[in-house]
Amino acid sequence: MTLSLSLVCGDYDRTRPVLDGRVGIEGCAVTAIALDPEEAFHRAFKGAEFDVTELSMSSHMMATSRGAAAYVGVPAFVSRVFRHSSIYIRTDKGIRTPEDLRGKRIGVPEYQITAVMWVRGILADEYGVQPEDIHWRAGGQEEPGRKERSPLSLPASIDLQRIPEHRTLVELFEAGELDALITARVPSCYARRAPNIDRLFPDFPTAEAAYFRKTGLFPIMHLIGVRKSLVERHPWLPVSVFKAFEQARRMTMAEIDQASALRVSTPWIVADVAKARALMGDDYWPYGIPANRKVLDTMVRYSVGQHLAARPIALEELFAPTTFELAAI
Repeated sequence: MTLSLSLVCGDYDRTRPVLDGRVGIEGCAVTAIALDPEEAFHRAFKGAEFDVTELSMSSHMMATSRGAAAYVGVPAFVSRVFRHSSIYIRTDKGIRTPEDLRGKRIGVPEYQITAVMWVRGILADEYGVQPEDIHWRAGGQEEPGRKERSPLSLPASIDLQRIPEHRTLVELFEAGELDALITARVPSCYARRAPNIDRLFPDFPTAEAAYFRKTGLFPIMHLIGVRKSLVERHPWLPVSVFKAFEQARRMTMAEIDQASALRVSTPWIVADVAKARALMGDDYWPYGIPANRKVLDTMVRYSVGQHLAARPIALEELFAPTTFELAAI
């Protein structure tokens, strides 16, 4: 009997073969919808609307640590981004180095989102700037009223306050009422070149390459989750989902640097891919637990250390155990 599934995830090159049906999920009839991550996460964590969904890694760790996870993780890491590029500053606030962020008012869309968790971890590990050193202000980046998707329980040493409900982070940042902004999305004020606004690392590719050489970490942002109640009835399902996303990833990686006709709309994609492989290895965007254990262990350390996860969590709690080691031929 074929299992009917709803599936949502971002429309990325590495997910598109699943979304458009070129790659199927074994034993399943899939209704696939492409959604922006913010909408998918909101609907998944508030109402568990989908059978298979892209999830925020930070929010999944939080929910799992509290025994509140509606989804079982599958180690298909469909979003990964180096995050030095995500720190925006007011150039008129005396900020020249990461250490200058101490004592500053920094806006974040949500304190818990994975991109912000990674930046806090990088600031602490690489520059000695602790979360307690910063005055955090949270709210909607471009639209007012955004709230944390899951409740937080932070110690009094963390100064986190919501901005006024009728205002946005971009508005406050452009007005100089915030000194910096950490966000996964490029803020509109930066995109239109508003005065006194820049990245902390203007040459972020160089900074991020140096970070990878030092740490070996390519930050994971999102994973795929399968509804826990479905996995209980169909224990084969996580591996079938993983195999589909892995097949889609392999298709993409085989196609991305084909030079006869460029598949990505940027003129130097072949050179960019060659540069990534020279730095990070041929398989620079791996799925699965073994190839990502160091990154995942770092994320668990950050989540617990930043008071997001309620307790230490093992990877076996975060991901379906059947996906840790697949059969070899």
